[in-house]
Amino acid sequence: MKFVDEATIRVEAGHGGNGALSFRREKFVPRGGPDGGDGGNGGSVFLIGREALNTLVDFRHTRVYRAANGAKGGGGNCTGKSGEDLYIPVPLGTRVMDAEAEELIGEITHDGETLLVAHGGKSGLGNTRFKSSTNRSPRRTIPGRPGEHRELALELQVLADVGLLGLPNAGKSTFLRAVSEARPKVADYPFTTLHPHLGVVPIEPGRNFVVADLPGLIEGAAQGAGLGHRFLRHLARTRILLHMVDMAPFEPATDPVAGIEAIAAELRQFGAGPERGKVSGAKKPGISRKLHRRERWLVLNKMDLLPDNERELRVSRLVKKLKWKGPVYRISAINREGCRELAMSLMQRLENMKKKTKQRTVTRNG
Repeated sequence: MKFVDEATIRVEAGHGGNGALSFRREKFVPRGGPDGGDGGNGGSVFLIGREALNTLVDFRHTRVYRAANGAKGGGGNCTGKSGEDLYIPVPLGTRVMDAEAEELIGEITHDGETLLVAHGGKSGLGNTRFKSSTNRSPRRTIPGRPGEHRELALELQVLADVGLLGLPNAGKSTFLRAVSEARPKVADYPFTTLHPHLGVVPIEPGRNFVVADLPGLIEGAAQGAGLGHRFLRHLARTRILLHMVDMAPFEPATDPVAGIEAIAAELRQFGAGPERGKVSGAKKPGISRKLHRRERWLVLNKMDLLPDNERELRVSRLVKKLKWKGPVYRISAINREGCRELAMSLMQRLENMKKKTKQRTVTRNG
């Protein structure tokens, strides 16, 4: 599945219904007077957060969203029916910008959270509203007002539960193919992945998580070198980072430890400060990018290419040099060895993290 993290849509709120021009016409009531009712309000457009969604891919197919118009008022002081509000589901972490004004409207961060993006038009007034002692037969009405419409730029920052990091050719795309139905390009040369890809990792019915495969990083990525610097911000809200390491590089002189430390340095430099931008002439709130503090697991790939009697020796040396205290997994993505065990461990860890988050929320609210 190709990664989609940005979309532009047009939202149109419903127009308010016109007020009615009407007079009572009943037998034996020669001067019934005005009885034109007001119109109905136009429907508004809201964005609503949905935890089940992970990408903005659906907005590639539908780009215009319209709420219902309010109905016209009727005789007998009948008010027109208001148009129904329109709720557009979006993934959690979606930031919403007014594309024309370049202003931040808001951000959806919780399941069920709503954000008003286009207000429905106000209802018109019927001629009953203008009856007075000096104007017994008013013929004046007020039409309904048009609903708001605007172009919205949507940007998704919650891309996945797990993000893949590593140097080019570390085997990130091969791992994604091994654990999900995603089919990113795989080849024996660097920078095979030019765009991020998402994959849903199924564990069992009702239990799954999403992995984001990003282009490989090189030294200087945080300053713009290579391809990965453009996508580092997409990891801002992943819960766990998998640091993929090529344990059998083509060049024997290549030091995996140096590669791991180079990636860690890029994470620290990228997280040195918040992103800045103009919002209505002011600075918008910074977005936390402290990726070097994110939980990171070491995944040693291509273990099948190492001699059996050298595998554990190389692993122990690497862990000792790094002084690594986090989880370490040994896999061979091409043969899918160790991939299922790693996926199960990730699922369990993610579920535990979610439980702790809910417990903290209950404690604060309690």
